[in-house]
Amino acid sequence: MKVLVIGTGAREHALCRSLSLDPAVTALHCAPGNAGIAEVAELHPVDALDGAAVSALAAQLGVDLVVVGPEAPLVAGVADAVREAGIAVFGPSKEAARLEGSKAFAKDVMAAAAVPTARSYVCTTEAEVDEALDAFGPPYVVKDDGLAAGKGVVVTADLDAAKAHARACDRVVIEEYLDGPEVSLFAVTDGETVLPLQPAQDFKRALDNDEGPNTGGMGAYSPLPWADPKLVDDVLHSVLQPTVDELRRRGTPFSGLLYAGLAITSRGVRVIEFNARFGDPETQVVLARLKTPLAGILMAAATGNLANLEPLRWSDDAAVTVVVASHNYPGTPRTGDPITGLDAVAELDAPHAYVLHAGTKRDGDAVVSAGGRVLSVTATGGDLAEARERAYSAVSRIHLDGSQHRTDIAAKAATGA
Repeated sequence: MKVLVIGTGAREHALCRSLSLDPAVTALHCAPGNAGIAEVAELHPVDALDGAAVSALAAQLGVDLVVVGPEAPLVAGVADAVREAGIAVFGPSKEAARLEGSKAFAKDVMAAAAVPTARSYVCTTEAEVDEALDAFGPPYVVKDDGLAAGKGVVVTADLDAAKAHARACDRVVIEEYLDGPEVSLFAVTDGETVLPLQPAQDFKRALDNDEGPNTGGMGAYSPLPWADPKLVDDVLHSVLQPTVDELRRRGTPFSGLLYAGLAITSRGVRVIEFNARFGDPETQVVLARLKTPLAGILMAAATGNLANLEPLRWSDDAAVTVVVASHNYPGTPRTGDPITGLDAVAELDAPHAYVLHAGTKRDGDAVVSAGGRVLSVTATGGDLAEARERAYSAVSRIHLDGSQHRTDIAAKAATGA
């Protein structure tokens, strides 16, 4: 099987790494890719938002499957263009991707499917915003209705900050605050069959102890030793399957990766948000534990054959990912700084720890930073404590001037706190 992955981040590097280890994959391509992905796949320049360019590249390479990684190409309709070219694609249509592209649309789907979620208001004027914030009270939850690269949500007790974020958006969803721990659950679907993966937890705040601004994610871990063993089955039946069924009923079937961001509240599981693609950095830890070859799963979803797939196999090991970010992330991150120590990780920590590249590029013989989140250092171990130790040991070998990372990823879960 020849596969083309679209994207540039650590999520795409994780996908490419897993696909490169799959015996069924005879050729692996990525566009545009990054410095790390270049080690496992052949890179090609492409405008990832241009459906015609992506489908033309896929046809030129003669690939059997295209995997669209990021949300923006999906919302732009890239998967539709590839399907129209007669090539199998893992990723939902533009219409189905509205589940991520519009928080208001997602709320409408959840209401129709009786999916448990937070009460909310969709606001387009300052008066509506003021009324909604007053109705719910603090802490205030204000979400940009459109795509915001994981940084469009503000949760704050500061009324002025909540109003300021709302004013910066054309349309916002303001909703009640959901208490309890958060869980990320991925599911692969062909539009009918829904196949849940293993749950993970990510860390959105920039600083230790969940302080600082919201980010795209500073780390993640899996499994969740504190979670109810019935959680995945319960979410499949109350959230994932009803959502997929509702989208099919509307004539916009969802085929690809459905991501449910969940809050385990005192009143039960509630959906915080849906995404239409693999999450970053949760993908890094979920794929680290997946033993079933990845290409067959993605192809089965793309071709409507998930019902015929054998049950997925998972490692009993734990996995932890620590994100190394640029100076001043998530503000205006500094780029162009050399990254050293990558070879030391590969020599001393493999196979239990490895580095997935996010915002990197080649500058001559050097690898330099090219974005806010630069690296996802991922490790596995017999339990979370061992996986954490290996991940942070690998992080210590890497040098990026001015970089930052959290020191408490999976710390509480590892100690049972």
